[in-house]
Amino acid sequence: MIRTADRLHTIEEYYFSKKLREVRGLISEGRPIINMGIGSPDLVPSANIVESIRSAVLDVGAHQYQNYQGLPELRETIAEFYESKFGVTANPSSEILPLMGSKEGIMHISMAFLNPGEEVLIPDPGYPTYTSVTKLVGAVPKYYNLKEANGWFPDLDSIEERDLSNVKVMWVNYPHMPTGAAASKIQLEKLVTFAKLNDILLVNDNPYSFVLNDDPVSILAANGAKEVALELNSLSKTFNMAGWRVGMVLGSAEHINAILKVKSNMDSGMFYGIQKGAIEALKSSRDWFEELNQVYISRRKLMFKLADKLNCSYDNNSVGMFVWAKLPEGSKSAEEFIDGILYDKNIFITPGTVFGSNGEGYIRFSLCVTEDKIKEAIERF
Repeated sequence: MIRTADRLHTIEEYYFSKKLREVRGLISEGRPIINMGIGSPDLVPSANIVESIRSAVLDVGAHQYQNYQGLPELRETIAEFYESKFGVTANPSSEILPLMGSKEGIMHISMAFLNPGEEVLIPDPGYPTYTSVTKLVGAVPKYYNLKEANGWFPDLDSIEERDLSNVKVMWVNYPHMPTGAAASKIQLEKLVTFAKLNDILLVNDNPYSFVLNDDPVSILAANGAKEVALELNSLSKTFNMAGWRVGMVLGSAEHINAILKVKSNMDSGMFYGIQKGAIEALKSSRDWFEELNQVYISRRKLMFKLADKLNCSYDNNSVGMFVWAKLPEGSKSAEEFIDGILYDKNIFITPGTVFGSNGEGYIRFSLCVTEDKIKEAIERF
């Protein structure tokens, strides 16, 4: 019998991988399931973006291996985008690295900076991939609490009371998934100061910058941030390009070069046509962002009504493409609560416990659902 690697014993199959298999089984039985669990944009990229990839496939060299660092034009466009949207200056030749989605960046960064046994600060609640990748590279996850009472921002004084001598990396994610909390420029400055004082690499995962968010900020705008910080970003949510797998990481030349050493051994470059589409996306006008958010504003209003039907409370000012809702007092556990709705009403909602122990008592609705489907879900109650 061929045994799997020991590292597989430290992680479990991704929750959505397992749960969606169950949901597909219910659908195959004829159940009219409405999926409100996944943040996969159902909207499409702009016509200009689609046309750019369509025409790019006819370019000379389009089907050859591409540069590990991506097209110079793509890096230059990312630099212009960050300057325009965040006021961040980045050298396109040395401080920007395009990625095949920001999720691979989590792995590349972890492989580039973590040794077995070193510790990683991970938010609870937070994106489960931070934990699984940390374990896969042999590092040790150390969780820090995010609580509603503190605006879902870490209590840095409390964290400093811990032994941080073996902590190498800290993951933060603002705007925050799953809660929709945004961090102010002052809060991001505090994170950078904390990282400097404790010699920690700070990584902000920032894919929800422009969804229902009037004040997008980058951690790299903080004073001296490049000394200790990296930022991941993605085209998946903002431009409806989740399946295209386009992301980026920005930081100091030294840090980016370390990540490139890993990436260049993991793939052979991003498809030319997708890079051209990404360039077109990053040049989108203000109208694109406004029209996208109008769709999500309408959907969110309806999702609030659904949350009201369940007697849940929520933050009207949250950002991003989810509604994070607190279950009423005396409810069952989050997983029991959503399973009851799944089997009784044929609606799949994500339990907050997927994102950590502090997610108990909460559920998450995705806004990647048409208005008609949300209305239908409301009618089922």
